[in-house]
Amino acid sequence: MQEKTSMSNQTQNNNALIVSTSPHIRDMESIPTIMWAVVLSLIPAGIAGVFTFGFYCLYVVFLCCITAVITEVFILRLRKLPVLSAMKDGSAVVTGILLAYTLPPSVPWYIPVVGSFFAVAIVKHAFGGLGNNIWNPALAARAFLQVAYPAVINSDWRALTQHGIHKLVHNITQVDAEGKLVDAITRATPLAKEAGAETYRLTQLLMGNIPGCIGETSAIALLLGGMYLIYRRYIKWYVPAYYIATVFVMVLILPPQVATPWIKNPFYHIFAGGLFLGAFFMATDMVTTPLTKRGLIIFAIGCGILTALIRFYSGYPEGVCYSILLMNTATPLIDRFTKPRLYGAKGKKV
Repeated sequence: MQEKTSMSNQTQNNNALIVSTSPHIRDMESIPTIMWAVVLSLIPAGIAGVFTFGFYCLYVVFLCCITAVITEVFILRLRKLPVLSAMKDGSAVVTGILLAYTLPPSVPWYIPVVGSFFAVAIVKHAFGGLGNNIWNPALAARAFLQVAYPAVINSDWRALTQHGIHKLVHNITQVDAEGKLVDAITRATPLAKEAGAETYRLTQLLMGNIPGCIGETSAIALLLGGMYLIYRRYIKWYVPAYYIATVFVMVLILPPQVATPWIKNPFYHIFAGGLFLGAFFMATDMVTTPLTKRGLIIFAIGCGILTALIRFYSGYPEGVCYSILLMNTATPLIDRFTKPRLYGAKGKKV
């Protein structure tokens, strides 16, 4: 009788074993917890964007987020998957916010709608949904918009100084050639390479009172959000650190082809453009980056090298978007060559 009981318990234990696909090592933190923490960390940059460019930025962010969520629900219904996850996990909202932050501050309404649909439907779900996409959805959508609507994306860099707040604080009024009050003046981006392009002070770059995209002008706001994610251990500190340090070193050693005053100033490269947004919020994406520490460091250094090369030698002023997308493409190869050796296994003889 005792033998039969023992055999029955053994059978139950065997039936309790579950064979499944990876990942097998799990964390107590859930996807919704992490995603909504990322949303929280992005709020300071959004506030800085509204303060600098006006309340239309909120409209752009809203269009990106609502389109991303609706597209997520629509695709999940087509795939006959639970749709409540689109409202709970927050991944579509994160994609929408990140895409909005990479757009000029007064883009027409169809740009965020088209971009968000492309990010979720094509970049994310065409590859299997959350956890299976090869590229960062927000960055891939930004690259798509750059190609599809170059005139709109590249010709509307503004320094808005009139939206109530700035008029009150700085007492600045802009007047056009006909003597009428205007809402904005079009100015070159901080990374513009044209002759005579305006160079901005580091304090302006830190605070965000410069032309640029909605969520990437204020380095302090982005740093606060990034530090929060590092404190919560949702991102690895060494990814943005190696990324930013690599750009710093590359700026010092690369010979420039243009004579703009800022081209050899490493601090200018760090605080201007989308480096902080990319380093803290996109190069740390859990899905599209390597799995090991060594792989992440290689990934970050590669992003830094490509960013500096694009800024120095291409006709495009910014290099963060394309550098991260290129390294996303190389992630499977990096994982292959940085795979840790199994415990007890012998290494191959060279």
